[in-house]
Amino acid sequence: MSTPYTDVLSTVTRQRGVLGCLLVSEADGIIVEANVQLGIEAGVAGALVASLYRRARLGTDAAGLAAVGFLQLEAEHGHVCAVGRDGLVLATLAEPKAHIGLIRSAMLRALEVL
Repeated sequence: MSTPYTDVLSTVTRQRGVLGCLLVSEADGIIVEANVQLGIEAGVAGALVASLYRRARLGTDAAGLAAVGFLQLEAEHGHVCAVGRDGLVLATLAEPKAHIGLIRSAMLRALEVL
C-alpha cells in the first residue's frame, strides 16, 4: 500500500548504507511512515529520534540560535540523522561506513517535498 510519503522515504532509503528511514511526529514520536530493514525496532528508533530532535530544537530556540537544520548522532554501530519541519521529523538510520554527505543531501531534498 502506497501513501503520500512512500516515495519520499524510498528516495532516502536507496542511499548506500541506509538501514531505514522514518517519518515521525516531533511532539510524541509516533511513526507516520517507516521503511526499515528487518530487525530494526522502528517504534523505539522513532521515539528516540523525535525526542533528540525536539530537545535540540528547544535548546537552540532557548539559546537564541538559528533553527536546527540537520541533526547527526554518531554511535559505535552507526549513525542517526534527522531533519524536521512542521512538526514532522525525517529520521535515517545508517551503517557506520555510510556516506553521511550523500544521506544528508537526500534528506534535505526529501524535506522540501514534505
